Amino acid sequence: MINEGRRPTALAGFWTLLVGGAAIVLLLLFLHPITQQSDCPNYGGNGNASAFTNPAWDLLLPLILLAWIVAIAFEQALPSTRRGRSGPEIAARAAIALILPAVGSCWLFLAVATLCH
Repeated sequence: MINEGRRPTALAGFWTLLVGGAAIVLLLLFLHPITQQSDCPNYGGNGNASAFTNPAWDLLLPLILLAWIVAIAFEQALPSTRRGRSGPEIAARAAIALILPAVGSCWLFLAVATLCH
C-alpha cells in the first residue's frame, strides 16, 4: 500500500541537479581545460583554439550540459517530485531547478568556449 500522506523529501526534484552538477564538475576536473588566456595555444596570434586537449569537447560539453538540463526537466515531471506539495511550491521548485543549471551552464560554457577564441 502506498502511503500518500507521508512528508516528501526535501531533495525530491533536485537529485538530477545535484548529481549531474557533481558529475560535470568531476568531468571538468578530469579534462583539465585551460583556465588562463596566456596558456592558450594561439596566445598572441589569430585563429581559434580549444581550451581542451581534445577539441571534440568543444561540442561535447554543450551537449552534456543540454542533456543535464533536459534530465532535470524530466525529473520535475515525475509524480514523486510533486507528491505532497502545493501548486505554487511545485512551480517554484521547478523554476529553481531549471533556472540555476541553465544560467550556470551558459556561464560555464561561455567561459570555457570563449577563452581561446
